[in-house]
Amino acid sequence: MAGRDWEMVGAPNARDLGGLVGVDGRRVRVGQLIRTPALGRLTDSDLPVLAKLGPACVLDLRDGSEIAVAPTDRLVGEPRVVHLPVHDPEHPVFTYVSAVLLGHDLDSYEELARQGTAGAMAEIYRWFVTGESARVNFGAAVRLAAAPDNLPLVYHCSAGKDRTGWLTVILLTALGVDEAAIRAEYLRNNELTGSLRAVIVEAMRRRNPELNVDAVLPVLEVRAEYLDAGYDEVRRVHGSFDGYLRDGLGLTEDVLTALRAHLLE
Repeated sequence: MAGRDWEMVGAPNARDLGGLVGVDGRRVRVGQLIRTPALGRLTDSDLPVLAKLGPACVLDLRDGSEIAVAPTDRLVGEPRVVHLPVHDPEHPVFTYVSAVLLGHDLDSYEELARQGTAGAMAEIYRWFVTGESARVNFGAAVRLAAAPDNLPLVYHCSAGKDRTGWLTVILLTALGVDEAAIRAEYLRNNELTGSLRAVIVEAMRRRNPELNVDAVLPVLEVRAEYLDAGYDEVRRVHGSFDGYLRDGLGLTEDVLTALRAHLLE
């Protein structure tokens, strides 16, 4: 049984990783690891929900260029805010997803459509494993989560599905959650954001009647093939996920032990 969803209108795919079964049958503690999209669209009624959660730390995986054009995160209390950007300007997917979410001009759209957006998304997940800022800052994010002063931890990117999704894969794997449960958690994004996707596609279609929906949906969804691309790259480069945690992300046994001590019941 997974943890509760923290239902917020402006963050439809926000959810608690608590309740998932990790090492030695110990469950992830409820209310300690919360994944969300960017918090700039929270409504006034969402703020008491966030206050009840009471994050000690909010981790933002967006680049400064993404943050600059987005609504400012709405926060309550005085959580520590940490920016660990996982971003590569060479991959237009990042810019494109942010632009779609914010209704901006979609400069990268044609280029992405040409290269096949599902393929571009899979390439991003491979980059998550090998990219410099990805390795450095995903590793830093795990160290952040392993420090009890940062719990409860809320973490997000723009849409809360790809960078946030891969960090979730890393955290849950390090906590000993099995791959089937991790995969199911990852894929939940689509059911939680179905109505939002429909609104975005309709708004884009109004602006561009010639819109190729097949080229848009891959960046608005999560797909098993994206996750597979990340897992395949882990195996190709590091042989195993343990190798990736150790050599790719630079996580010591002390960090992993602390992570489990503070986040498993």
